[in-house]
Amino acid sequence: MFKQRRASLRKQDRAWVRSSNFTESQEETGTSEAPKSQCCIEVRSLKVQVANLTSILDEMSHKQETELMSVFRQIMELDKQNRQQEARVTEAESKYSEINNRVEIMQLQTLQSATQTSSDAIYDCSSLLNSKNYKISGEYKLPKDEFLGTPELSVFCDMETNGGGWTLIQRRKVGLTSFNQDWKQYKNGFGSIRGDFWLGNDNIFRLTRQPTVLRIEMEDWEGQRRYAEYGFFTVSNELNSYKLFLANYSGNAGDSLRYHNNTNFSTMNKDNDKCVDHCASMRKGGYWYNCCTDSNLNGVFYRYGQHTKKSDGINWYGWHGSNYSLKKVEMKIRPVDFQP
Repeated sequence: MFKQRRASLRKQDRAWVRSSNFTESQEETGTSEAPKSQCCIEVRSLKVQVANLTSILDEMSHKQETELMSVFRQIMELDKQNRQQEARVTEAESKYSEINNRVEIMQLQTLQSATQTSSDAIYDCSSLLNSKNYKISGEYKLPKDEFLGTPELSVFCDMETNGGGWTLIQRRKVGLTSFNQDWKQYKNGFGSIRGDFWLGNDNIFRLTRQPTVLRIEMEDWEGQRRYAEYGFFTVSNELNSYKLFLANYSGNAGDSLRYHNNTNFSTMNKDNDKCVDHCASMRKGGYWYNCCTDSNLNGVFYRYGQHTKKSDGINWYGWHGSNYSLKKVEMKIRPVDFQP
């Protein structure tokens, strides 16, 4: 019986120990998890705050960017309006000057037409300068050519450059006239004599029957100017496809027309070049194409911002290479023996 009592006490002791250990374990577990749970809550709270701040900053940045773009567009629009206004003023001044010149020219021609004799034969602008003493640049009329049977011809005369007496045969400056024309258009001429024009291959042949000088003046989109002059220039008649002959280059633009010497004229509908490809179709103009170009003065007129990387533009390889389209070009001629 004593043994049974001792065994019962041992069982009670073991139960108490197990109960005590379980309670300590619970207390230890409770004291370690409480701080950990609190830490997680604080981290989550910080993450939410950071996300909110990031969202606010993104919104402020987007708003600021939108406002800056709006201001930039307003500045660009004002700049555009300013440039348009300047262009209108320049155009108005140019028209006013042109009208004055035309009035003076008409007065001079009217005054002297009554006293004209056979010795006053007018062939080109140099004749007007030397025979009539017309010194104002502008539009004039050349009388019909009885020998060739050609009618009266309106021309633009440069009476100022290098002594004057120049007859313009081509001009590019506005870009409103397409130079991608057919054979007939290039034969007769097209465009506005006071704007962009081609005088006509028949007329160029008429004006180059005597020894003639060709002067080409060019301007790029940066305002720089260059020129090329050829001491000998002539164009044959239509039966010979208006073949080009030239020599004796001088100037500062580079000799980019020599490659086209001794070549026939080509247009979109008449392929007379020396190439397998149809150069007039590729370069989009009428010209003395070889195979194909070292210059392309009758190419597409590209405005500023579109004028680079254009092989079919108004090119002059000796100055800006093959992919730069010029802003302005004038081709003008006068007799070799001209004396200002």
